[in-house]
Amino acid sequence: MKQYDAIIIGAGQAGGPLAKKLALAGMKTALIEKRWIGGTCVNDGCTPTKTMVASAKAAYMAGHSSPLGVKIKGYSVNMPKIKKRKDDVIHLFRNGSQKGLEATKGLDVIFGEAEFIGDKTISVKLNKGGKVKEFKAGKFFINTGAKTFIPEIEGLSNIDYLTSTTILDLDYVPEHLLIIGGNYVGLEFGQMFRRFGSKVTVIEKSGRIVSREDEDVSEELTKILKAENITILTNAITTGFKQKRGGKIVATVKTGDVAKKIKCSHVLIAVGRMPQSAALNLAKTGVETDERGAIKVDEKLETNVPGIYALGDVKGGPAFTHISYNDYTIVYRNLVKNEKLTTKNRPVPYCMFTDPQLGSIGLNETEAKKQKIKYKVAKLPMAYVARAIETGDTRGFMKAIVDPDTKQILGATILGAEGGETITILQMAMMGGITYEQIRWCVFAHPLYAESLNNLFMALES
Repeated sequence: MKQYDAIIIGAGQAGGPLAKKLALAGMKTALIEKRWIGGTCVNDGCTPTKTMVASAKAAYMAGHSSPLGVKIKGYSVNMPKIKKRKDDVIHLFRNGSQKGLEATKGLDVIFGEAEFIGDKTISVKLNKGGKVKEFKAGKFFINTGAKTFIPEIEGLSNIDYLTSTTILDLDYVPEHLLIIGGNYVGLEFGQMFRRFGSKVTVIEKSGRIVSREDEDVSEELTKILKAENITILTNAITTGFKQKRGGKIVATVKTGDVAKKIKCSHVLIAVGRMPQSAALNLAKTGVETDERGAIKVDEKLETNVPGIYALGDVKGGPAFTHISYNDYTIVYRNLVKNEKLTTKNRPVPYCMFTDPQLGSIGLNETEAKKQKIKYKVAKLPMAYVARAIETGDTRGFMKAIVDPDTKQILGATILGAEGGETITILQMAMMGGITYEQIRWCVFAHPLYAESLNNLFMALES
């Protein structure tokens, strides 16, 4: 049985860089990966989807360039080429990371599936040859991520449904894509494939899409997506599926007491994700999980077992690549540089890459109300943003929640062109204690989207 100082299970956005840093710090390290280097983000998450979103944006612009004085006739969508470009980008990122890891002195990269068989002891079934090897380590770091949650719906197991992973393998445009789930993943794919030429229907069980956002955000995004002829059904529950001859699928969707049949060619399941912890056999080493399988950790990302840590989506919480990466930086700096960092009060920005983008940081208005916090709202339609008018895209708005006494920014949401980029400016302001009054009078280069932050906070002047 081979002994290591540190073993990382999962080469995601935390596991890969952590393995490299620990090895360079002099620790004898092993990185176990059952699939590909890079985790969900590189292989079937951020990298491929945003690459395809760029193709979908090009298709949209080709069909909507007339108002800008450019008429394009006869454009077409080449899905095999779009898929190849996506695959090429994935391989570029994945292979570059793998080469860097394999060249790191003191680091063994092992491809296989790991499970605990005892106290800080694992067995790994190797991908090549199927042999099983056993390893021990003083410290373990679990970065196995999450996978698509598949709901129990009658007939679902009898149809060839798609997930956020398998839909990336399509090299053709589905005739009619039915999406179960009206949140971030489902809406990105829905708009993307509508722009490629699919008919798209979104089924959402709650009263509105992106229900975690403020109601006005949800309403505006609904209006934007419906303008692209995407059908959105809310308060709707899918109760069954049937596969017909010729490959057609019939979904039974119930809204209130009314049930109707919807015929489609493809079904995408996008109702959420669940931690990939079950196969690890964590009970053998005493690590605790919650009812969903998320590994429980403290503010320093350590489990109830000293020396075993969990990073990224497998621990639950905000399931974002940048949070996983930040988990790595916290653990690395604490263990190697003897710092005392925690996850407490760290900023959690995010961006949904619909077009326009939905960027957010801090509290939204709904959360401020729940917490009974004293606040004021600053709101600016993108129709009043000079840059948006000039580029011909005035969809959406900017919105910020502020403390009227301290003038601090409590949170913000931007549904608009480059919303994710602009929201980062407000995040930096929040981190630096910069008040909204300072931003109101700040000098921004003209005519950037950022310049509109002057006008966003103008309405709060007393």
